[in-house]
Amino acid sequence: MIVVKTKEEIELMRESALIVSRTLGILAKEIKPGVTTLQLDKIAEEHIRDLGAEPGFLGLYDFPNTLCMSPNAQVVHGIPNGEPLKEGDIISIDCGALKNGFYGDHAYTFAVGEINPETKKLLEVTKESLYVGIRAFKKNNRVGDVGFAIQNYCESHGYGVVRELVGHGLGTKMHEDPEMPNYGKRGRGKKFVEGMVVAIEPMINMGTHRIKQHSDGWTITTLDNKPSAHFEHNVALVDGKPELLSTFGYIYEALGIVSNEEEEFRQHQLVL
Repeated sequence: MIVVKTKEEIELMRESALIVSRTLGILAKEIKPGVTTLQLDKIAEEHIRDLGAEPGFLGLYDFPNTLCMSPNAQVVHGIPNGEPLKEGDIISIDCGALKNGFYGDHAYTFAVGEINPETKKLLEVTKESLYVGIRAFKKNNRVGDVGFAIQNYCESHGYGVVRELVGHGLGTKMHEDPEMPNYGKRGRGKKFVEGMVVAIEPMINMGTHRIKQHSDGWTITTLDNKPSAHFEHNVALVDGKPELLSTFGYIYEALGIVSNEEEEFRQHQLVL
């Protein structure tokens, strides 16, 4: 059952989402060769708590950390550890925060130093596909319209679209209806309704779409060990159109990147 949010609840969700956004922005300054994912995890937990929220992932389904940290061929759900990041790595950071009873949950895949052009292209296309999917999240469309848009865009570039892992509704629970696959057929699935909030999150592989789970019960990697990218935003349906609750703006501010990619999904200008 889709849980529709009031305008007041959507604003509370925006606050939770922006706590995650700020945390990812703090981490963007720290990602460099030699840093460990455990060090980044500690920074994130402290920052989330300093902002009056609780880490959304810590203890959720017994997950042991604040961040899901997934380098290179890991798709999602990587557990932070003491292994240093290396020049040329990529690292997906998925972060959640809980405040005022509502969750924020989004992700960004970072380059560690300079990465090769092939991997850089994977990151670019995956992030572009996120916005392609968000454009399809609108009045009278259905779940399959978003999945089709993402799948068609990524497969046209020769990439594999993960099937077993999907986006989801978001609210007082981390995972609510509907599931939001990154593949599908237009006109299929649940219809979008005013006030719903979803996490749209393409998980795209350089090679095969097939994946495998590790014995730790969490870590997911590509079956062919080629790199995977993951980007995620929280989006509300407001006045029949997609409204971003999260932002990559804090990341871009930290990295000196100028971008207007989010402007079409904001009814009011976000001030960082």
